Amino acid sequence: MSRILPRSTPEAEGVDPAALRRLVDRLDALEDVHSLMVLRHGQVITESWWHPHTADRPHVMFSVSKSFTSTAVGLAVQEGLLALDDRVVDLLPDDAPADQGEHLRAMRVRDLLTMSTGHSASTMEGIDRTISLPGAGWARAILAQPVEHEPGTHFVYNTGATYLLSAILHRLTGERLLDYLTPRLLAPLGITHATWEQDPDGIDVGGFGLSITTEEMAAFGQLYLRGGAWAGQQLVPAEWVAAATAAQVPNGPHDWPDWNQGYGYQFWQCRHGAFRADGAFGQYVVVWPEKDLVVTMTSGLSDLQSVLDVVWETLLPDDVWAVPTETETGHPPRETALPTPAGAASSPLEESLRDMTYELEANPHGLGTLAVGRAADGGTELTFTTAGADQSVRFGRGEWVSGTCALLGAPADVATAAAWADESTLRGRMIFLGTPFEWRLELTFSGDDVTVTIDQNVAFGERELLRVAGKARRD
Repeated sequence: MSRILPRSTPEAEGVDPAALRRLVDRLDALEDVHSLMVLRHGQVITESWWHPHTADRPHVMFSVSKSFTSTAVGLAVQEGLLALDDRVVDLLPDDAPADQGEHLRAMRVRDLLTMSTGHSASTMEGIDRTISLPGAGWARAILAQPVEHEPGTHFVYNTGATYLLSAILHRLTGERLLDYLTPRLLAPLGITHATWEQDPDGIDVGGFGLSITTEEMAAFGQLYLRGGAWAGQQLVPAEWVAAATAAQVPNGPHDWPDWNQGYGYQFWQCRHGAFRADGAFGQYVVVWPEKDLVVTMTSGLSDLQSVLDVVWETLLPDDVWAVPTETETGHPPRETALPTPAGAASSPLEESLRDMTYELEANPHGLGTLAVGRAADGGTELTFTTAGADQSVRFGRGEWVSGTCALLGAPADVATAAAWADESTLRGRMIFLGTPFEWRLELTFSGDDVTVTIDQNVAFGERELLRVAGKARRD
């Protein structure tokens, strides 16, 4: 992978390297952080990827996508395609309902940007359009929902508002949001890995669906730290950057303090004078102007405040920025990896499981049978039948091994490892590379019976994906 940002040492940029090592250690203790990159004065001063995640693989950004959509709106405003006070129903006339109501008629572009549309709840949930269940006519369905409050007076985090911004730009420009941004923003920044999920009508979903690498995230953060300037060019108007990253509306109360600081144009305010682009399960671009610092991270966590707490606790102290006169220049952080399951590499039970097939009870995912075997490299191989076809997944023993999995959906790149927690319990981790998600599998054997559970580490709904019993087939 080609680098797009220059490298330096912490000392050269006025940062105590010990603080950065503590930052990595503290993030490592959270277990499901996937990557970290820290820039000061535009220079990368530390970077870590938790194996099996790698620097070259794009990662799902979730709502970090919203900040890119906001940037596209700022560019379109500069080009005279729309204005912040344009009415939404005028910009999407074919999708506006006949009976609009006073509040819908009053809704402006700025209300979409600030999540103050007047709705009482996120409109994506209201139309049953979720990440896993897309459907056609999204803009029409969103605009048909009741607008209970006067726009501009009531903050509700609303992914549907960001989708409407993307739909507006799609109509005005005649092209995908991704294609509109590429020559104006992405290509100048060196962002070459970007993909964006589309709705069934070919509109980029705007509020989520963008995938880029950690370094590409960092380049975007550095652009905003520099007021929209990059390599001698003003890619984004400075006045737009200032407005987008300021507290335009209050957004509390919230139990997490960094969610109480105000909301801009699809950017969040943070404590300590910072602001951020923020995606579900811990995808972050944190920009801290006072320290001339950008911190980018990808993760698979539920407690989103925990990640920011680590950043503030390790980097806020004054002595971090008063570098000792004698330091080990260029001392890198230690190598990092997600832990493989704890336990034994084998069990006395394994021999009896070879060539054994278990008939599984009926389940929503259509898994019919399970067989447990030993892979050629000594790892464990689980073979399920689904839709009449075998699906085999190999699990490393004490190490991550790469493969693909299509058990509950489309094939995906994974890394897997397993261990025996005791003689009758096999536990495995399946990391879905480039995403926050992983499966945690547990197989418990007792005589001719097996119980299979699959839980997901993070989810928008239930984390338990499967719990099913099976019985050995005796031919």
